[in-house]
Amino acid sequence: MGININEHLTPPVLMIIFLLIVSLMIVFPVLNMVILGAILAYGVRPVARKIQSKLKFQSVSILIAMVVILIPLILLVGYISFELSAMISGFLTSNSYSDINNSLTMVSGYLPWKFDINSISASINSSLQEIGKYVLNYLVKFLSSLMNITMDLFILVCSVFYFARDGDRCLKFIRSFVPKDSQDFFDTSVQSVKDVLRSIFYGHFLTSVIIGIFGAIGYSLLGYPFGIFLGVITGILQLIPVFGPWPIYWALFFMDLISGNYPRAAIVLLFGFFLSTVDMYIRPALSSHYADIHPLILLIGFLSGPLVYGIVGFVVGPLILGITYTVLDNYRKEYLVEDA
Repeated sequence: MGININEHLTPPVLMIIFLLIVSLMIVFPVLNMVILGAILAYGVRPVARKIQSKLKFQSVSILIAMVVILIPLILLVGYISFELSAMISGFLTSNSYSDINNSLTMVSGYLPWKFDINSISASINSSLQEIGKYVLNYLVKFLSSLMNITMDLFILVCSVFYFARDGDRCLKFIRSFVPKDSQDFFDTSVQSVKDVLRSIFYGHFLTSVIIGIFGAIGYSLLGYPFGIFLGVITGILQLIPVFGPWPIYWALFFMDLISGNYPRAAIVLLFGFFLSTVDMYIRPALSSHYADIHPLILLIGFLSGPLVYGIVGFVVGPLILGITYTVLDNYRKEYLVEDA
């Protein structure tokens, strides 16, 4: 039996579709901040409820919880930008050519064949300088667009506040449009989304924080410059499946090996294996209680998310793909499996 589309495309429905399209066009430039705000609001609400049990004022409790959670995140982004620019500026102004030349000379002593050290070191130095200038110019452009950044942060803060305060009302409003025979599927999907959020927050972000703290303490104790910054980068890499902390400690290992600091090279390698081992125990223990998401889904989200949403894509990308996977799996179990 065919479906008569004209019966469904009534004037009210057409008006709603038109208004939704126009509204999406207006919201699209800041959609990433709104989505990120909804995600962060999920983490703010439990903290706000604990504070509200003592203060009895919902709005004040939410604002305090936002300060506790959001301010460290904003300071972290600022710290990474500052340290990265300082490292690049130091490299561009240092005598890096002679350092690279000395390292290549040392390496050539262990190789059975000879090569033009000056030519290779000049090429490496030129490439590193070009990369450094590109990153530095990007940071300058990033800071020059301070007005847009301020607007995005304002929308983010407002989104977190209102989603944390009125999230339940928003969910009930959406549920009121769902047909009665599909409300069970809607409720199950909402619960699955919550499980995904818990799994990624506790199983991945909390693991990243723990590994980052261990890394910052270990690198600082071993005497590496920018030890805290290296720990922060280790924690960020920990978020990406397959990567983990190994790019940092292997790079430090080879740097110490080339410079002749063999005891520290051995220690940092053992320390890196310790970080990887800790991850193998912490991540499954935290995430397995909520949702089981295939690592490939998270990997694609982490890598492609920033291409679409910028830096916030590291958070939004894996969450959207994880939620999409659980909703599809829910639909399969609810409708397809039973019908088969």
